[in-house]
Amino acid sequence: MTFSIDIEAEQKKAQEEIKKQGLRVLVCAGTGCVANGSLKVIDKFRDLGANVSAMTDYDKMTVVPTGCHGFCEQGVLVSLPDEHVTYVKVKEEDVEEIFESHIKNGKPVERLLYVDPKTGEHIHRDEDINFYAKQTRTALKNCGNINAESIDEALAVGGYQALHKVIQENNPEGVIDTIVKSGLRGRGGGGFPTGMKWKFTAANKGGKSYVVCNGDEGDPGAFMDRSVMEGDPHKLLEGMAIAGFAVGADEAYIYVRAEYPLAIKRLKIAIKQAEERNYLGKNIMGSDFSFTIHIKEGAGAFVCGEETALMASIEGERGMPRPKPPFPANKGLFGRPTLINNVETLANVPLIISKGADWFASMGCESSKGTKTFALTGEVNNTGLIEVPMGTTLREIVFDIGGGIRGGKKFKAVQIGGPSGGCLTEEHLDISMDYDSLIKAGAMIGSGGLVVMAENTCMVEVARFFMNFTKNESCGKCVPCREGTKNMLKILERIVKGKGTMEDLDLLEDLAYTVKDGSLCGLGKTAPNPVLSTLKYFRDEYIAHIKDHKCPAGVCSAMKRIVINPEKCRGCTKCARVCPVGAIEGTVKQPHKIDQNKCIKCESCLKNCPFKAISKE
Repeated sequence: MTFSIDIEAEQKKAQEEIKKQGLRVLVCAGTGCVANGSLKVIDKFRDLGANVSAMTDYDKMTVVPTGCHGFCEQGVLVSLPDEHVTYVKVKEEDVEEIFESHIKNGKPVERLLYVDPKTGEHIHRDEDINFYAKQTRTALKNCGNINAESIDEALAVGGYQALHKVIQENNPEGVIDTIVKSGLRGRGGGGFPTGMKWKFTAANKGGKSYVVCNGDEGDPGAFMDRSVMEGDPHKLLEGMAIAGFAVGADEAYIYVRAEYPLAIKRLKIAIKQAEERNYLGKNIMGSDFSFTIHIKEGAGAFVCGEETALMASIEGERGMPRPKPPFPANKGLFGRPTLINNVETLANVPLIISKGADWFASMGCESSKGTKTFALTGEVNNTGLIEVPMGTTLREIVFDIGGGIRGGKKFKAVQIGGPSGGCLTEEHLDISMDYDSLIKAGAMIGSGGLVVMAENTCMVEVARFFMNFTKNESCGKCVPCREGTKNMLKILERIVKGKGTMEDLDLLEDLAYTVKDGSLCGLGKTAPNPVLSTLKYFRDEYIAHIKDHKCPAGVCSAMKRIVINPEKCRGCTKCARVCPVGAIEGTVKQPHKIDQNKCIKCESCLKNCPFKAISKE
């Protein structure tokens, strides 16, 4: 086949242009760092870079705004890759010092280097930072290292070479076989074998078919897909085009939530650039293959992460799931065969095609191949976006990459998989983080959210938080989910207020299994997981709330008691005078007492006691 594009020449040309940039100063311009002021940092560097004559080792400096570096806890991040140095928590006023001291005179700015939470030492080289050193970045490899708004930078690191290869070989079945052999499973939560899904869609020969990218990332604290769309959009577009070629589709949609404006902006730029270069659109690279990608902005409904609800939303209908079968591979978008994969799944495709199925399958473990991205948040020292081989233990993630628990507190649990996931405890620290092992433990990978909790976390409140989220996001179509989550939330609210009963605990468990077994879609079926897993591993905390009217973690405000220390109380009566419900008893110059049955915990007495004799317990 004759191509209108020499992909190797395009790559070489792009690489030569990057060499001409001199010293590349990479400044994170992902959503988190932009919120922390990275655009001002970029402008300041550019202003200083205009004066290149005084620079010693470099005759030129180019400031490159990138996507998310992943180390979100430390933003704004400024990286000098040629120097193997990353500066953290950089502000606009720090830029001149970096420029004068390091860039011009070769002296790193010690105070802006990352501090290891275990040793307290400043780390001078990127490869010595555990957060980065312990990762294996494939889907995220280019995020933070290239300008996401430049197709030339994408080409320089191998962009669109995999698409060129599959078009040149013209063997759709071979592409699908490669994906099957790689062992890639869906990264959106269910873990269904990607190659099998492609095979089912491709089996529907003749007529129109579609590819849909699910970028509706709704789990609280999850931002894996957003970072790929913001930091390496061309990789996603290439993965979608390869999928379209394999299953016989010529049109695609990226469904991305409207709350991701930066991702939407960069995707639109990338699509326009790819069409102008003929990597997308009509007769790609001079071939017979055409592929058009549209962006559909979602309105932020959590249920639209479910594939049938997502398709309904694209079609202009209310985002509500429908029963399966028929499956999307047979009857999907606009009634046509449709392949649906999430962002991370599709971002792995170009790498598998370029490096081979065996390369991908060499990472991970027997049942779960490759790597997985996780949004690591909560009570760890190093929060952020990480990517590790499947099978990595929870202990490695929390204590090596995450740097351990903040403030030296004790590890208690991890909520994995968001509202659809479950809790893992200290006994699971050495569990293999793969699809099957987590399911056996009563949790699931989900999209990859990891919320680390310490000893001061109330697990009953955690269950209540996620159930409140699920109840609010239920589409209401089926009774088990609509009514079940509502009543489960009511029970949990009674328990955290100290008004629960042991009968409530039995009813809560029964309702959880009813919702799990009877809900229409996967989101409803997994909604009870946080409750069931906390009941399994932290039942004693539920019982303490009910029987002892006490929150062991000291979190639930309704369980807290306000007490007067008789040794400190001077009997000034000020507390009694400010109490709005007359809950404080005592005579002048004698220690006072609080009637706990009357106390509404307004804390007026605590705030007004001049002798600090009043406290919470």
